[in-house]
Amino acid sequence: NVDPSRLPLLLAALSGALAVAAGAFGAHGASSPEAKAWLQTGGGYQLVHAAAAVAAVVLARQGAPVALWAAWLFLAGALLFSGALYGLALGGPRLLGAVAPLGGLTLIAGWLALAWTALRS
Repeated sequence: NVDPSRLPLLLAALSGALAVAAGAFGAHGASSPEAKAWLQTGGGYQLVHAAAAVAAVVLARQGAPVALWAAWLFLAGALLFSGALYGLALGGPRLLGAVAPLGGLTLIAGWLALAWTALRS
């Protein structure tokens, strides 16, 4: 059982691990240049936002509650954006390409929530 207050940190850590695995697979096991590029792009964005989610959790624990929203937005955005790219790389339907921009908007919302935290803390 995971303490719910630790869930975003756990998910950020797992997201970082998945990002490294996706990048490695893109570098060494992808079947096409297009799949390689999708895996590397998805892995890069996911890794950056896993680290940002960890930082946001730390800020939230220091008394900036909006930062927790940023962490959740980073995690959700990475899932949507990177997940869509991973799906495309693994042969999923081209419709997944329409999901990536939604993930990008969610990532942007996370950064704006973090900016709000900076203004209000």
